[in-house]
Amino acid sequence: MKKYEDIRYDFCPTSYWDDTSVEQAVLRGVKGKHRRRVLSKALAEGKFEKVSEEIQSAEISNELRDRLGQIHPSLMGGEYLPSYGREETEIARIELESTTSDVISIRARWEDGQIHYRVVDEYDTEFNCKPDRSDGPLSLAEFTRFIDAISCPDLSGPFSLAYNQLNADGGTKRRRLRHFTIIDSDVYVQLSGHFESVFADWVAEGDAETGGDDDE
Repeated sequence: MKKYEDIRYDFCPTSYWDDTSVEQAVLRGVKGKHRRRVLSKALAEGKFEKVSEEIQSAEISNELRDRLGQIHPSLMGGEYLPSYGREETEIARIELESTTSDVISIRARWEDGQIHYRVVDEYDTEFNCKPDRSDGPLSLAEFTRFIDAISCPDLSGPFSLAYNQLNADGGTKRRRLRHFTIIDSDVYVQLSGHFESVFADWVAEGDAETGGDDDE
């Protein structure tokens, strides 16, 4: 794993269940990608009290979900993720700039004195992750390696780049895919910075291979 400057790879959260900010407390458990952005913006602008309780909830009704889908398919991103299990919380999410704004959720569950991990999406895809459990939270370095070790049918290589590479293999220029995958975490605040550098390196590698003609 390549390490980048100014990122604390030795950082390790004390718990996956403690909220370290108001935003983390508000967003915890909220599945929808669009609703999370609405809530974050409302908090930043001091307008949170104007947001309806249904938008704030972890899951929304089928009726509201259908209405959002009728406006645009991307507004449903994340809303079809599986419900959380007992003592389970999301520790990171992978968001794709696909037509339906697909979301992959990385979750931790406390059981029998250990943290158990699982990866889920909105299509019942079977993901494998290593390790699948640990005695305590992972460091940032361990967690970045954990993400790239995730595997599932039809995808290969480091998981962070798997969806980008799949589209690139289909003929899409790497530069057009620069922001196709977003990896973020309310627990590991520097996780997105690490993977933004990974994606930048991936584009630069493509430029080197094509002689710089991999245009926008």
